[in-house]
Amino acid sequence: MTPPDAADSRRNQRLNLSAGLASVTVAVTLVALKLWAMIATGALSIAASLADNALDVMTSVGALAAIAYAARPADDDHTFGHTSAEDLAALLQSALVLLSSTMIAVVALRRLFATDASPVQAEGAGIAVMVVAMVLTGGLVLWQRYVARVTGNRVVAADSLHYLGDLLPTGGVLIALGTSALWGLARIDSLIALLAAAWLARSGLAIGRGAWDALMDHAAPPEVLRQIEAIVNDWPGLAGHHEVKTRMAGSRTFISMHVELDGRQTLNAAHAVADALEHALEHAIPGAEVIIHLDPVGPGSGRVARGHEPVPIDGATNGG
Repeated sequence: MTPPDAADSRRNQRLNLSAGLASVTVAVTLVALKLWAMIATGALSIAASLADNALDVMTSVGALAAIAYAARPADDDHTFGHTSAEDLAALLQSALVLLSSTMIAVVALRRLFATDASPVQAEGAGIAVMVVAMVLTGGLVLWQRYVARVTGNRVVAADSLHYLGDLLPTGGVLIALGTSALWGLARIDSLIALLAAAWLARSGLAIGRGAWDALMDHAAPPEVLRQIEAIVNDWPGLAGHHEVKTRMAGSRTFISMHVELDGRQTLNAAHAVADALEHALEHAIPGAEVIIHLDPVGPGSGRVARGHEPVPIDGATNGG
């Protein structure tokens, strides 16, 4: 029978790979559709959108490669696994999201302050393609955000932001066309684009900071540290614990600690307490890998129990 933590790990790997494959499939489909629309309409706006989707293909392929590489098991050269590849890819995608938001903001500002501002226009086949693009991209973003929430994968989260960057301006163009036709508000598309650019920049910085912290062996988030503290403090059979250390790598959380047990009990009994605690932590924190060192305390051990030292919540404790 497969242990619950191993089953969860395999499920997460399948979800992450499905998100990567969906990203590549949607990007290639959009390139094909917009190439046809560009030839049929000759619209320069569609040509620009086509170039952006060509970049999406390269980004999505890179993200899929990082997810597949990170899913490889540990080996002699990478004894803690390959999950840091997720952080490297997320850092690159964060840079691309920031670049995209900057470009959107520059173009929006130029249009906003132009003397003869006019709404973005698309007709016939062009409008049909943009609607199909919105539906495909929206479905992809929803699936990626679900996968990122379940697995904690930063690559999938960053890729969803990249596609959201495509979705928001497209939706903004359609809203701008409607408001311009109804009320003559020709500059609404630029305002919407500026709001989208600001939101993307904020989200891109958050993704980049998370990836950078993981690459620098930053401690787990405060909510994870509180979760560890709650479980360890209430665990039966422990006289205390200390030296709790955590670090992040991709969607994995590495936890190590010393636990204090009565030295008069058998090794089998002491190991059973620590082993049960290890499995409890791995079950409570998806993707966790736990290492526990046993310290005997009490008569004959030469050690006195330190008690339950609180797990640091300020991020100062890590594996670096």
